[in-house]
Amino acid sequence: MSATSDRIAAAHGAYLAALTVPVEERAGWLRAVAETLEAHRAELVPLAVRESHLGAARLEGELTRTVFQLRLLADEIAGGHPLDVVVDHVDAGWGMGPRPDLRRMNVPVGVVGVFGASNFPFAFSVAGGDTASALAAGCAVVHKVHEAHEELGARTGAIVVDALAAAGAPDGLFSVVFGRDAAVELVEDPLTAAIGFTGSTAGGRALFDRAMRRPVPIPFYGELGSINPVFVTEHAWATRRQEIIAGFVGSFTLGVGQFCTKPGVLVVPEADRAALQEELAAVTEVQAAEMLTDSLRERYAHAVEAMAARPGVEVLAQGSGRAVPTVLVAEAAAAAAEHALLTEEMFGPASLVLTVAGDADLVPLAERFEGQLTVTVHGEPGDDVASLVAVLARRAGRVLWNGWPTGVSVTWAQHHGGPYPASTAPATTSVGTAAITRFLRPVAFQDFPADLLPPVLRDGATGPRRVDGR
Repeated sequence: MSATSDRIAAAHGAYLAALTVPVEERAGWLRAVAETLEAHRAELVPLAVRESHLGAARLEGELTRTVFQLRLLADEIAGGHPLDVVVDHVDAGWGMGPRPDLRRMNVPVGVVGVFGASNFPFAFSVAGGDTASALAAGCAVVHKVHEAHEELGARTGAIVVDALAAAGAPDGLFSVVFGRDAAVELVEDPLTAAIGFTGSTAGGRALFDRAMRRPVPIPFYGELGSINPVFVTEHAWATRRQEIIAGFVGSFTLGVGQFCTKPGVLVVPEADRAALQEELAAVTEVQAAEMLTDSLRERYAHAVEAMAARPGVEVLAQGSGRAVPTVLVAEAAAAAAEHALLTEEMFGPASLVLTVAGDADLVPLAERFEGQLTVTVHGEPGDDVASLVAVLARRAGRVLWNGWPTGVSVTWAQHHGGPYPASTAPATTSVGTAAITRFLRPVAFQDFPADLLPPVLRDGATGPRRVDGR
């Protein structure tokens, strides 16, 4: 057996041991991890700065988000909501014939393999959203550390293991692995019950395909690529053009453009090209910091070069830095011949401005986009955008009004996902309390004696539940 299979086997044993642990105790495990990460803030943030090239302020905020997320999910499971308890008592007069006693609840699926993201060393990494939601569900986690920050991943992993041990969690409930071979083993091991992934479309699709080819396929919850288009109405463009341009520049260059929700396309009414270039002069003042890795920077430069070489596309404005902030421009009509304008992601501080004749062109263009994590509309009171919003809601997991998609609040109503290729499971979210349900499955118990039922399903148990339809 390899080291990875050993960790998966240990995780499976820990999962079995944790099955009878009350949710209140599991919540305490998550809180312990949050408190321990907070206690190591002064060590972890400088390590993340050194490995990721991201600024200290950004990483301080990201660690705060990670700690908050763990605590929020702990509160959620302690409240019992993810269990989704439903009780139907015996009913001899049920409309389709006598009804048996049926009681349903959600149970954890088993060992979850989690793949850390390069662009979020804390929030979507070792102790990030997928790990937190899987542990909250009652699963065990084997986390594949991203090669972009392996030293940080190893140290964070050790902190999480120590925190869980001190809180009384079973040995092996969480562990980390490294390298490409471990990634493949994690997906293919028979004891792995589900995968959480955040990363590129190519990498995620390759792992997704492996998960589907297994003798027993498993759920693969992958967050992949997204262009996150922004549509601006004529009225909004005329009313607050400068404000929109400033927000656009700030959003697509934030974090060196390394956000999965970066606006990669801005759709605006036809404008004088020279005037638009002058208004986007703010881009020329942006000096981007270093990207996460040299390979990402090289792929970014290639993507911008390839987009600029497409028919009808021009470079409108550029800043400075090793990853040069860039705005390109084309008429939306060019997308009819070059569908890549609407599908190819430039991961980094670049975005494409598409010009349309007017509002009548917004809906036909929106219908040409693939699945997205986010779509945005900038409009004004009285704008007739109902048809546009209806199309966009079919294309994305989150629809914004007069805002910018960078920034994903961790809360109860959040949905971070969308139709493929934004994600491989559009009905699920990787952010917010609903992320827990990815790693649960329902089980119904029929006509069981009370003493053999899980305690939460027994009459008189507390917590949220639906009883006899009410």
